[in-house]
Amino acid sequence: MLQPSYTLLYVENPEASGRFYAALLGRAPVEAGPTFVLFAFENGLRLGLWSRHTVVPAATVAGGATEVAVTVADDDALAALHADWVARGLTILQPPTEVDFGRTFLALDPDGHRLRVFRPG
Repeated sequence: MLQPSYTLLYVENPEASGRFYAALLGRAPVEAGPTFVLFAFENGLRLGLWSRHTVVPAATVAGGATEVAVTVADDDALAALHADWVARGLTILQPPTEVDFGRTFLALDPDGHRLRVFRPG
């Protein structure tokens, strides 16, 4: 059985995106260079930020077509994270809202990738 373990986002500037995600995630990347930055998580997931100018074969889609989702334990954690991201200046596409799968909000990274936070319902 296949289990996805790696997410790649094509970004304009991996070093700048690496700084953005390091601050957002509260962790340093395990690998960082001018064309690729990699974060590793305890659950085995890897998040790679690859220069959209050097990915081979060339990517045909820019940001916005990808969504990275993070779950939180409760509404208080969701509200606190939303407030933190607003204070950091992230663009919020959807304020905290109750939807069919729980409570959620949606923000954008600097390349337009969607960052969803949700509390399962």
